[in-house]
Amino acid sequence: MADDPLIHDPHGGIPRLLEIMRRLRNPKTGCPWDIEQDFSTIAPYTIEEAYEVADAIEREAWAELKDELGDLLFQSVFHAQIAEDKGLFEFSAVADGISDKMVARHPHVFGDENRDKSAEQQTRDWETVKAAERAGKAQTGTLDGVAVGLPALLRAVKLQKRAARVGFDWPETGQVLDKITEEVAELKEAAAQLSQTEVEEEFGDLLFVMANLARHMGVEPESALRAANAKFTRRFERIEALLAEQDKTPVQSDLAEMDALWDQAKREERSD
Repeated sequence: MADDPLIHDPHGGIPRLLEIMRRLRNPKTGCPWDIEQDFSTIAPYTIEEAYEVADAIEREAWAELKDELGDLLFQSVFHAQIAEDKGLFEFSAVADGISDKMVARHPHVFGDENRDKSAEQQTRDWETVKAAERAGKAQTGTLDGVAVGLPALLRAVKLQKRAARVGFDWPETGQVLDKITEEVAELKEAAAQLSQTEVEEEFGDLLFVMANLARHMGVEPESALRAANAKFTRRFERIEALLAEQDKTPVQSDLAEMDALWDQAKREERSD
């Protein structure tokens, strides 16, 4: 075909990627799977790719990061092509929109404002600009614009930050810890006396307050939990390795033995 040179140009950049996506979605000659997709079916892949980017960064796997960023970019191109097919907007409008937004949100770089500001002041200015943008979209409520599709833990922190801006927040970390104690007691009571639905509600309340504690302590809860997951994986794999030295598997072991091996794995990490 006439545009095949672009398709096969290893240095074709964004124009090449856009043309590949256009061809994949061509109703007559494209890929049946790509043609069938819509925003909702692609969205889970978009979320997954974003997490894979974060995972590569966490592991400092820089070669993988390049590939993962490409996968995430492809998700943006895919959504933009679906939008173009529906007559909503094109990829160029996406690029123009984010460019306009970044220029507007950085007047100290692209405008006349003084660049001599602290990071804290720049954060406050950023939030002021975003609040004006929300007002322009008729999002006048304090919590308007906090995306429902965010991971629940991340959304909890964002909701709490918004509420804190208008004074709805505990002033001291100790009060958050007291609230956690209260929520734990309510969860115990629910587990003993109430329905599974009510148990889940109380468990959610506890998680929500834990997210608040993270915010008060300057901890990013998603990162903290990812680190805890990685630590658990690392130590459990060490348990499996130690058992394998005895020609055993976890199924052939018991909790007491594996717990002792867990403690051994912890000691080994601390001595490194």
